[in-house]
Amino acid sequence: MSLRPFRNINRKKTKVINVGGVKIGGDNPISVQSMTNTLTTDIKATINQIIEIQNEGADLVRVSCPDQESSKALKEITKNVQIPVIADIHFHYKRAIEAAENGAKCLRINPGNIGDKKKIHDVLSAAKNNGCSIRIGVNAGSLEKDILEKYKEPCPEALVESALRNIAILEAQNFFNFKISVKSSDVFLSIAAYRQLSEVTNYPLHLGITEAGSFVSGSVKSSIGLGTLLLDGIGDTIRISLSDDPVKEVKIGNEILKSLSLRNRGVTIISCPSCARQAFQVIDTVKVLEEKLSHIKTPITLSIIGCVVNGPGEAAMTDIGITGGGKGSNMLYLSGFQSEKVLTKDIISRVVAEVEKKISELEK
Repeated sequence: MSLRPFRNINRKKTKVINVGGVKIGGDNPISVQSMTNTLTTDIKATINQIIEIQNEGADLVRVSCPDQESSKALKEITKNVQIPVIADIHFHYKRAIEAAENGAKCLRINPGNIGDKKKIHDVLSAAKNNGCSIRIGVNAGSLEKDILEKYKEPCPEALVESALRNIAILEAQNFFNFKISVKSSDVFLSIAAYRQLSEVTNYPLHLGITEAGSFVSGSVKSSIGLGTLLLDGIGDTIRISLSDDPVKEVKIGNEILKSLSLRNRGVTIISCPSCARQAFQVIDTVKVLEEKLSHIKTPITLSIIGCVVNGPGEAAMTDIGITGGGKGSNMLYLSGFQSEKVLTKDIISRVVAEVEKKISELEK
């Protein structure tokens, strides 16, 4: 059952690129990615974290390669994970070459920071020879010196000029398998920069509010910034940058896309904040259901409402619903229709059973 079938976002049609089998741009689903925070040279820890990130629903993962040992470690890492790995490279062109040769499917670089034309040519040759795409990663905190001097401070025009300069470098080498980001920790600056860039290029855009902060503040900033752009139809892949567990970045990213009906994955729970009218402990029930249903990948919607004020209306728009009733007896809704009464003590087990039954029906 579609949660809000009347909502539709008109996405801008961008060029399609390939990142290790994941199509970015065009009509392809908006992908979610995160970045490891382990030492890349700690191969076992990095592999384990990538698997956790993937299990949470990431399509891509970025790994930092600050030194030769890290870029060489990618060879073993990429052999033991299923999602494409993006190598994060900043200045040293040899790290980019090594990363491409050791299994990375995308290089996050600024070509203008790599050095002379030969070095850029060598990096792009390695990328072409190994089926590796590129992300041009413009950041308000690391703009080119001459651009910063021209504009006096980071501004949308400065970020876009840097992006276009780097685009021109790749195009001059006949390299077109790339995406672009123009990130800032400032929400307004990021939104304005992405809007301007979207007007002048058709390459796919990677969205993010960089250095967004802790879990709560960073999630709010990212939701506002990315949500605004996504509503504009801008964006082909996203990353939520949090000072927290990277697995949480994926969770928030998927929740943003789910809230805008841009992508459906797993269980979406509609629940009330609870009040004195609630017939059962809504907050505790939702927490337990989120944990018990976290492994589910098939899109399905639940409404968990504590009373009959909004419960029936929400249940009419979800696959499975529970509305609180009197004397410990609550109403179960299936596909929007009343089914039967369920005792409070049985809510969790019954909802889990109905979800599993529904998924079995959908997957037949």
